[in-house]
Amino acid sequence: MKYRWWIVIAIALFATGIVLGLAAPASIASLFSEELTALEELGEVVAPFTFLTVIIIFLKNAVALLVSFALSPIFCLVPILALAVNGLVVGLVSTIVMEEESLGFVLVGLLPHGVIELPAFFIGEAAALSFGAMAVIALFKKERRSLLLPSLRQNLKYLSLALALMLPAAVIETYVTPLLIG
Repeated sequence: MKYRWWIVIAIALFATGIVLGLAAPASIASLFSEELTALEELGEVVAPFTFLTVIIIFLKNAVALLVSFALSPIFCLVPILALAVNGLVVGLVSTIVMEEESLGFVLVGLLPHGVIELPAFFIGEAAALSFGAMAVIALFKKERRSLLLPSLRQNLKYLSLALALMLPAAVIETYVTPLLIG
């Protein structure tokens, strides 16, 4: 399957999560208010405008992509869950924040770094899906095993691109987004 279809699948899984998060009843969204409070407390520890925050955000995102890629041969479960759950969390948190603030506040909080971070996330998770699918196919079809190493090499290139894009996204999230929502 062409890589662009893996991108489409990644976006569709993420979008499904967002829709489910936005459609969740207020009672379910309110269950996550404790997590939102914990995130706010973490936000105080990981302060904006510091280089350490850039490093922490970048490493968190990079490790998430690397783990997803490494575990993708387990029937692509980790990349599927990563995409759907991240979308769900964005939808749920957006619902909560829109009730307290506004849609504009949500967009200002997400778009500056999300313009880079989301494509990077989709590229990295699409690489994980592509490699994981090839690993599963190679496991069951002996004649396809010779395609596994070229698939790994190609998908590592996409993963590298995703990781490279995560750095400017972390910089924007640290230095620009707080100015806009503050």
